[in-house]
Amino acid sequence: MDVLALSKLQFALTCMFHFIFVPLTLGLSVLVAMMETRYVMSGNELYKRMTKFWGKLLLINFALGVVTGITMEFQFGMNWAEYSRYVGDIFGAPLAIEATVAFFLESVFIGVWAFGWEKVSRRVHLLSIWLVALATNLSGLWILLANGWMQHPVGYVLRNGRAEMVDFMAVVTNPYGLLKFGHQIVSGYTVAAFFVLGISAWHLLRGRNRVFFRSSFGMAAAFGLVAAILVAVVGDFHAADVAKTQPAKFAAMEAVWDSCSNAPMHLIAFPDEKNQCNLVTGLPVPGLLSFLAFHDSGATIKGLNSFPKDERPPVLPVFLSFRLMVGLGTLFILMSAASLFLHRNGTLERYPVFLKLLVYMIPLPYIANQLGWIVAEVGRQPWIVYGIMKTSDAVSRAVTLPQVIGSLAGFTLLYALLGFVDIYLLVKFARKGPEEATEPVRAAVGRAPEAITVTAAGAVYK
Repeated sequence: MDVLALSKLQFALTCMFHFIFVPLTLGLSVLVAMMETRYVMSGNELYKRMTKFWGKLLLINFALGVVTGITMEFQFGMNWAEYSRYVGDIFGAPLAIEATVAFFLESVFIGVWAFGWEKVSRRVHLLSIWLVALATNLSGLWILLANGWMQHPVGYVLRNGRAEMVDFMAVVTNPYGLLKFGHQIVSGYTVAAFFVLGISAWHLLRGRNRVFFRSSFGMAAAFGLVAAILVAVVGDFHAADVAKTQPAKFAAMEAVWDSCSNAPMHLIAFPDEKNQCNLVTGLPVPGLLSFLAFHDSGATIKGLNSFPKDERPPVLPVFLSFRLMVGLGTLFILMSAASLFLHRNGTLERYPVFLKLLVYMIPLPYIANQLGWIVAEVGRQPWIVYGIMKTSDAVSRAVTLPQVIGSLAGFTLLYALLGFVDIYLLVKFARKGPEEATEPVRAAVGRAPEAITVTAAGAVYK
């Protein structure tokens, strides 16, 4: 392998590992803020315990996410110096805003929230967690606007051998970046919802803190259903934008080789990149692909054979990642809807197999998020900035093969250690459960209050 291949591998490794932490922080910060809002509005001690328990898991995830994000950014100067030189004027602006505004805001107020219990008023404490949630999502906005510019560059001119920004508002209002942000944010909410659902289901299977985890389960089920539906809706608009701005990526997503109008969607297909065809096709729905891409069943879909071979993305990983992502997204809608239905009916614990499925499903939204990024980044190849700069031209010229091997080994060892620490801490505190109640709590949802005996250790069902 050469410097380019290893640099791509290293960046993929660090990005994908960092992105284990990002979606959970995006969604769990909002869920914790909602829990504390209920506590402040109702005075119910149950919601305070929920806020503290899930907030502790948020803090663990946030801390490790910060560490992995910082090390990832080093590579722009280390491995991708030519890229930084060529487009740093544009790419650096959103990242600078993210660091000086959003990251600063969330870092300050997460400290106020973590250490401010009983030291500031309830409303000030509540404001701090909402500011954390807002800043975390704003951080995602600026980063995804930067990435959106790489996917669909706007508001720039090529001058003096580099790309220079001439229209900041065009970058900020780039439809590709905004759709990418919307799609990613609600995907992160889905990760958080199934994280809470899975842990709650694990405790309910063991009969622990039933009132507490039923309440957590109910909030996560409603939150997850809304988020999963929005993922599908925003994803549809995002895919339509990809069809217009990156037709080669869209063709790879659906394994379309020859341009055609009234293009069908084959529900069963498997691409053969070597022979530039599909080995298997089945269950075609006439005109559906054209309709999904352009909202016109007669529209023409540009096939991969319309592009030079050196400007086509790798088809198989993009196609499979897209199909799996869509399939998992459909599963999340069905499972969150079933979770909410069983919770509202009060029959959730009659179905232990369903609860076990939710425990095993905790990793699936993470996987779906990673698959989405494979579609986005691998599907953009061979371009690092679509239509402007190829990835092969962006790698640092001064970096040697032994240096990349050394940094790749170092990052791999560091991230393996951080991954072990993260899993260990999350599992340890998730299994431990919430702190004991210091005063009687009222059941938030589920069975009627008269069916509950309240003790100093919490609420226990008769």
